[in-house]
Amino acid sequence: MEEIRRKSWFSRNWGWVLGGGCLTMIIIVVVFVGFAVFKISDTITGSETYMHALSKATENEKVIEFLGSPIEKNGMGSTDFTYNNGTSEAKFTIPIKGPKDEGNIVVEAEKINDEWTYIELYVKIDGETEIINLLQLETEDSLDDF
Repeated sequence: MEEIRRKSWFSRNWGWVLGGGCLTMIIIVVVFVGFAVFKISDTITGSETYMHALSKATENEKVIEFLGSPIEKNGMGSTDFTYNNGTSEAKFTIPIKGPKDEGNIVVEAEKINDEWTYIELYVKIDGETEIINLLQLETEDSLDDF
């Protein structure tokens, strides 16, 4: 009687094991990158400067006139937050849209001693040459307090 020798399970299925291992690694990397992007996005959109700029733009009558109401965020803009020797700087754009048109909120701010100072804060409407300065309104409001 002749004995038939059978290959091991791994010898028969090595392709599936290799492919499954690679697929698992790819899935882990994609989930990690997705989580990192979500966490960074959540941190930025929850920042004091982001919330301040968005509220100023959505409450501004000229912005509402150009974009319509309601005004909402329109994706991710460009973002640059830096920290150097106790000073934080934020430079970013927030894409916004309304029923009539779209635009961007442009913000440049500096934080010294736990207080944000806005260097630039304006809305640029797509297709328009005029910008809507949101800082000018803050300056006038603070002068009215005196």
